[in-house]
Amino acid sequence: MSVSSMSAPAASSLSTTRWTQLGLGLIAMMSISSPQYVWTLFTKPLTDTLHVPLSAVQVTLTILIVLQTWLSPAQGYLVDKFGPKLLIAAGCILSGLGWVTAAYVSSLTGLYLTYGLLCGAGTGIVYIGIVGLMVRWFPDRRGFATGMVAAGYGFGAIATTFPIDAMLKSAGYQHTLVVFGIILGAVGALAALMMRSPRSDDMLPAPAVATSLRDVAPKDMLKTKVFWLMFVMMTMMSTGGLMVISQFATFSRAFGVADVVIFGLAALPLALTVDRITNGLTRPFFGWLSDRIGRENTMAIAFLFEALGVAAMVYFRTDALLFVILSAVVFFGWGEIFSLFPSTLTDTFGTKNATTNYGFLYMAQGVGSVLGAPVAAYIAEKTGSWLPVFSIIIAMDVITGLLALFVLKPMRKAYTSAA
Repeated sequence: MSVSSMSAPAASSLSTTRWTQLGLGLIAMMSISSPQYVWTLFTKPLTDTLHVPLSAVQVTLTILIVLQTWLSPAQGYLVDKFGPKLLIAAGCILSGLGWVTAAYVSSLTGLYLTYGLLCGAGTGIVYIGIVGLMVRWFPDRRGFATGMVAAGYGFGAIATTFPIDAMLKSAGYQHTLVVFGIILGAVGALAALMMRSPRSDDMLPAPAVATSLRDVAPKDMLKTKVFWLMFVMMTMMSTGGLMVISQFATFSRAFGVADVVIFGLAALPLALTVDRITNGLTRPFFGWLSDRIGRENTMAIAFLFEALGVAAMVYFRTDALLFVILSAVVFFGWGEIFSLFPSTLTDTFGTKNATTNYGFLYMAQGVGSVLGAPVAAYIAEKTGSWLPVFSIIIAMDVITGLLALFVLKPMRKAYTSAA
C-alpha cells in the first residue's frame, strides 16, 4: 500500500512523523561532527603541549575514524536488533565524554584513548544508526534524506568553529574541550531519545529509483563484486577528503594564507566555516540529484568536479580570497559521498539489513583515515611540500569518477536485474 492510497489524515500523520525523525537525526548528527571537522584547530596546541610531531598527533584522528567506521557493522547490527533510541543516545554521550576526558591527558597514549577511542566509538554508533534509520523512513527520497542527515555531520561544525576558535585563544584547549564536550553530548542524547524506527503499520511510499527486489544479508553481500567495487571507490574518495580535512590548517599556514584578514576575519577560520556550509549543502543536493538522474551519473559529475576544484585551489594557493572560495568548492565536491554511497548500497541490497550492510561499506572511511591523515603528513614532511599530496588526491578523484560511470553503473544494473 502506498501513501497515495491512504486516507488523508493517515498520510499527513506519516509525513509529519518521518520529517520529525529526519529533524531529530539532523540534530544528533550535528552534535557529533565537531570531533572530526574541528579537529584541525586542536592540532597545534596539542603538539605544543605534548611536545610531539604533527604526524603523531594526527594518529588520533585516524584512531577516531577507524573505530567510527570499523566497528560500524557491529554497531549497525545492534541498532537493527534493539532499535535506535538508546544506542544513539549512548553514542552521543560517549562522543562528548571523549572531549571532556581528552582535556586532562598529558601523553599521546592518553589522547589516543580519550579523543580517539571514545569519540570514535560514540560517533560511529550515531552515524551508522541515523543513516540506517533514514534509508528506511524515506524509500522515495533515499538520496535526499541520507544527504540531509549526513549534512548535519558537515553542518554541525558551522555552529562551533568560530566559538571554539575564540575559546581556544581566550581560555585554552582544555577548557574548550570540557565545555563543548558537555554541550554537544547532551544535545545529541536528547534528540536521540525521541527517535524510533518505522513500524509495520507505517505505510511508506515506493522507492524513487530502480532497486533490488530482495533483501541481501551481509554475508551474501560481501561475496559480490559490486559491493567491493563500491568499497574501493569510497575508500579512494575518503582518503582524498581526509587528506584535506585533517591537514587544512597546516597547509593553509604553509601557503601563507591562514592569518590573512578577509572581510574582517582571518582566512583560516573563515574558510573552515564556509567549507562546513558547502560540505553540508553538497550532501542533500547531490542526494536529491541522484534520486532524479541516477546514482552513478551523479557520482561521476561530483567526483570529477572535485578533481577540478582541488586543482584550482592548489593553483591559486597564495591568494587568500581565492583560497577560501576554492576550498569551499573542494568541500562541495567531496561530502556527497555520504549520501550517494549509502543510498546506492540500499538500492542494491535492500532495506532489511540496511544499517548493518552500510556498516561494512562505511569501513571504507576507516581505510581512508589510515591512508589520509598520517600518510599526508608523512609525505609532506619527507618532501617538504604539499603538492605531491594534492596530486594524489586529484588522481583518485578522476579515477573514482570514471569507475562510477563506466564500471559501477553497468555492474550494478546487471546485479539488480538478476535479483
